[in-house]
Amino acid sequence: MVGLNSAASYIALLDEDQNELKYHALEKLNAVVDDFWAEIASDIQKIEELYENESFAKRELAALVASKVYYHLGEFNDAMNFALGAGSLFDVSAKSQYVETLVAHFITEYIRLRVAHTGEHGGAQQAPDAIDPRLERIVMGMFERCYQEGTFKLALGIALEARRLDKIEESIKRSGDVAGMLAYCQKACTDVVKNREFRRTVLRSLISLYHTQSVPDYPSMVRCLTSLDDASAVAEILDTLLHKGADQKSQESTLLAYQLAFDLCDNATQQFLASVRASLPPAPAEASSAPSDASSGEKMDVDTVERYPQQLGRLHTILSGEPSIALYLEFLHQNSHSDLAILKNIKTAVEARTSVTHGATIFANAAMHAGTTRDTFLRENLEWLARATNWAKFSATAGLGVIHKGHLKEGRALLQPYLPNANGTSSSPYSEGGALYALGLIHANHGEAVTQYILGALRNCGQDEVIQHGACLGLGLAAMATNNDEVYEEVKTVMFSDGAVAGEAAGIALGLVMLGSASEKAISEMLAYAHETQHEKIIRGLAMGMALVMYGREEGADTLIQQLIMDKDPILRYGAMYTIGLAYAGTANNDAIRKILHVAVSDVSDDVRRAAVSNLGFLLSRQPERTPKMVSLLAESYNPHVRYGATLALGISCAGTALKEAVDLLLPLAADPVDFVRQGALISLALVLIQTTAAQEPRVTTVRKMFEEKIADKHEEIMCKFGAIYASGIIDAGGRNCTVSLHSRSGHRNMNAIVGVALFSQFWYWYPLANFFALALTPTALIGLNTDLKLPKFEFRSNARPSLFAYPPEVKPPEVKAPTKVSTAVLSYAKGKGKAGAKTTAMDIDDKEKEKEKEKEEASKKAEEEKKEEKKEESFEIKSNPARVTFLQAPHIAFDADSKYQPVKQRDVYGIVLLKNQRPDEPEELVTPSGRFTAASATPTPDEQEPEPPAPFQWQENNA
Repeated sequence: MVGLNSAASYIALLDEDQNELKYHALEKLNAVVDDFWAEIASDIQKIEELYENESFAKRELAALVASKVYYHLGEFNDAMNFALGAGSLFDVSAKSQYVETLVAHFITEYIRLRVAHTGEHGGAQQAPDAIDPRLERIVMGMFERCYQEGTFKLALGIALEARRLDKIEESIKRSGDVAGMLAYCQKACTDVVKNREFRRTVLRSLISLYHTQSVPDYPSMVRCLTSLDDASAVAEILDTLLHKGADQKSQESTLLAYQLAFDLCDNATQQFLASVRASLPPAPAEASSAPSDASSGEKMDVDTVERYPQQLGRLHTILSGEPSIALYLEFLHQNSHSDLAILKNIKTAVEARTSVTHGATIFANAAMHAGTTRDTFLRENLEWLARATNWAKFSATAGLGVIHKGHLKEGRALLQPYLPNANGTSSSPYSEGGALYALGLIHANHGEAVTQYILGALRNCGQDEVIQHGACLGLGLAAMATNNDEVYEEVKTVMFSDGAVAGEAAGIALGLVMLGSASEKAISEMLAYAHETQHEKIIRGLAMGMALVMYGREEGADTLIQQLIMDKDPILRYGAMYTIGLAYAGTANNDAIRKILHVAVSDVSDDVRRAAVSNLGFLLSRQPERTPKMVSLLAESYNPHVRYGATLALGISCAGTALKEAVDLLLPLAADPVDFVRQGALISLALVLIQTTAAQEPRVTTVRKMFEEKIADKHEEIMCKFGAIYASGIIDAGGRNCTVSLHSRSGHRNMNAIVGVALFSQFWYWYPLANFFALALTPTALIGLNTDLKLPKFEFRSNARPSLFAYPPEVKPPEVKAPTKVSTAVLSYAKGKGKAGAKTTAMDIDDKEKEKEKEKEEASKKAEEEKKEEKKEESFEIKSNPARVTFLQAPHIAFDADSKYQPVKQRDVYGIVLLKNQRPDEPEELVTPSGRFTAASATPTPDEQEPEPPAPFQWQENNA
C-alpha cells in the first residue's frame, strides 16, 4: 500500500463497537501483516479475542491474521493452531512463503501423529480419531494440489511417510505413468519406509497394481515377492512364463523365467529357493538333466507338450543354485589374476617362527585365491606350510575351503585326506576340524548335499572339542537360514556340554541355522544359557548367535536389543550392538543410529564401544557417503577402541566404493600410535579400495606400497603386520575378480556378505573366524547365456577408458644389478709417458660424454612415445563373453542395437544375463568351458584332471 507507514489506524478500529469496522480492520491488517507484523504483535490479544468469540462472523479471518503474526514471530505451533482455525481461508494452493512453511509443518505433524497411531505394526487406517479433522483437511488439500500440479512423486513420498496406503495407490493410478511410479515406489519403500510391517503392506499393494498392467513387470514383481518371502507366488510367475513360452514358442518368456531364477539364486536363501522349487510342478527326471550337446546352430523342432517339461527341468536345475555357482567358479578359475609374487615377498619378509604372521600369510593366500580353486602357493611351499601347528593348522586347512568355495562337485573329494575317517583313526583333530569347517565354507548357503555328512561327523567325534568346533561352524554354514530343527537340536547339545571352545562355535552355528528367523524359542534358550554359563567364549558365541537370529528383523528385534543393552554382562551388551547392526542393516534407521552413538560414548566397556562404532557400517551400508561424516569425530577419539571401530565402520559401509572421503579418514589412522588401530585402518583401506585402479584413485598405489613397507619393517608391531598382510590378500581377493558389497545391484541385502563381514570381524578374539571373509566376496562378471544355458560368443561395449577398470600391474621382481666395471687406475708415473697416452685418455673422455648424450636422447624419445601411447588410449573397450565387469563399471556397459544378442532384461544388466538371439537363423558359436565345474561336462582329459590336494602336514620340530 503506497505511502502507508503504520498499521495503527487499522488496529484502532478493532476497539470499535460496530462489527463492520472490525471486519474492515481485519481485512486491511491481513493485507499489510507481512510488513507491519511487529506492530500488530503488540495488540495480538485483541485479534485472538475476536477469534475466540464464536458469535463473531469473521472469526476465521481473525485466526488467519493471528496465524501470520505468530508465523513472523517464529512461533510455529501457535501459527499452526490459528491456521487450523482459519478454515478455508488458509489456502494450501497459495504460492507464498507463509503457506509453504506452515504446510510443511502440518505434514510433519500429520506424519508424526500417523506413525504414533499405527505404531510398530505399521497399520494403514484411514483417519485415526487422534488426528484433528482440520489437519486432515489441510493434508488432503496438499495431496490435491500435488495432483493438480503433476508432482505425483511428492504426493507419493508424503503418503509413504504418513502410512496412507489409499493415497499411495491413488498417487500411482492418477499419475499417467503407472509403470514408472511403481518402480519409483518400490525403490522409495527401501529408502523411505523404516517400518518393516508397513513396507510389506505397501509391497503387497504394489503386487496387485503390477497385475493390473497390460504387460506386467515380472522382475519387479519377483523382487517384491522375494522381500515378502512369498515363494508360492514366485513359483506361479515362473510357471506362467514357462507356459507362455511353450504355448507361443516365445523365446523371450522362457528366457525371462530363467533370468528371474538366476536372480533369485543371487538374492534369496536356500530355504526360499527350496520352497519355490517345491511350489513348482515336479521336474521330469529326464528333462531336469542338462541338454545334450548339439552342433552349432541346430534347433530341435519339438511340440509344446515336450518343450514345457524340458524347460521346467532346466528351471529346477537353475533354482538348485548349482549352475550359477559353477558358472562363477569357472569364471574365477579361468580369469584369476592373482599375483604370486606378492605372497612370495610376504613369505620372505616375515619370520616363519612367528605364528601370527605365518597365519596371516595363509589367510591372505586364501582371500587372494578365494573361489579360484588355485592352491599353487600352498603346493609350492609345503615345508613352510607344515610349520602351522594346532589352531594355526585348523585355520590353514579351513583356508582350503575358502580357495575352493563353491566347488560343490569335488569339494568333499578334495578334502578327503583331512576329513575324519570312518574307521576312527585320526591323524590330527585340528586338520579334521578344519576340514569340516572348510566343507561348510565350500557349501555355504548351498549345503543340502553335505549337511547330513557333517551332522554324522559331529555325532561320531565323541568329546573332541576341536572337531566339534569345526563341525559346528561347518554345519552352521551348510544349513544357513534353513531353520533345520535336527541341526539346531544337535548343535544345542554340543553347547550344553559346556566346553568353552566347542560352545563358542555352537553359539554361532545356532545363529547361522536360525538366521533371520527371530525364533522366540531359539532366543529364549540362547539367552538363558548365556546367563547360566561361566565361559566367556560361549557367551560371546551366543551373543553373536542371537544377533544372527534377528538378522533383517528391524523393529521386531527392539525388545531383545533393549534387554541386551540393559544387561550387566558387557559381552551381551556387545551382542546388542551387533543385533542392532544386523537387524537394521542398510536401513539407516535414525533410532538405531541414535542408540549406537549413545552407547559408543557412554558404555564403560571398550569392547562394547568398539562394537557400537563398527556397526554404524552395517546401518549405513546403503548410504556409504554418510559414513565419513558420521564417524569423523569418533575417528579422533582419545579411546583407541573407538578409533578402531571408526576404521571398521568405514571399511564395512564403503567397501568397494573407492570413496575419497573414506580414504581421507583412513590414511591418517594407518599411522596411528596404537598398533591395533593401524591394523583396522589397513584392513579397511583394502576393503574400500578393492578392485580400484590408479586411474580411479591415484592413492591406491601409495596404499599398496604402504602394505609392503609395513610387512617388511622389522620394527613394526605384530598386530599391524597382521593387518598389512591380510589387507594385501583382501585388496586382490578372488583373483582380483571379486568385490565386497553388502547389497546386490538390484537393491536387496546381500545376506551372505553381511553375515560374512560380521563374523569375519570377530577375528579380534578368534583368528579362525577370519575365514568367514569368503562369504563376503561377490564375483564381478557379466556372463551371457542363451536359451540352452550355454555361453554364446558375443561382444559388448564398456563406454569407459580401459585403464579405468583394468587389472592392477603385477609386482615386478627386484632388479638384480650387474656388477659395474671399475675404471682402471692411472698411476702418476704413467702421466709422463708421452703425448700419445694423453691423447688416448682425452678421446676416451669424449666417447663417454657422447654415449651419455645418446642415452639421454633415447630416454627422452621413449618418454615421448609413452606419452603419445597414453594419449591414444581409446575412450571405450570391447569385451567378450564372459567378461570381468566391476560394480563401478556396470553403468558403462552397453549393447549395440544391431548386435545379434540382446539382454532379456534391460535394467540391472549384470552377473548372469540371459540373451535373446535376434538372428536365430544364423549358426551359433559357443564358448567352450573347461568342463571342470559343471556336472554335465564330459570326462576331463588327463591334462585337465583335478590335481591331488596337498599332503596332510604335521609340525616337525626344527632343531636349528
